[in-house]
Amino acid sequence: MANIADNVRKARKKAGLSQDKLAREAGVAYNTVVKIESGENKNPTIETLRSIAKALDVSVDEIIN
Repeated sequence: MANIADNVRKARKKAGLSQDKLAREAGVAYNTVVKIESGENKNPTIETLRSIAKALDVSVDEIIN
């Protein structure tokens, strides 16, 4: 089962974005993206997930499932 970290990383790479660019487009801190992708932050807030999903043009469902 894929986790949030893997799903965000895959979607980000598919979108051709760097972690920095994703952070800027989602309006979240760069460190937040790094921590989510590294698995350090296993439970990001729903607001953060919504922002990241919107920036990646995917649904929140695709990130969490």
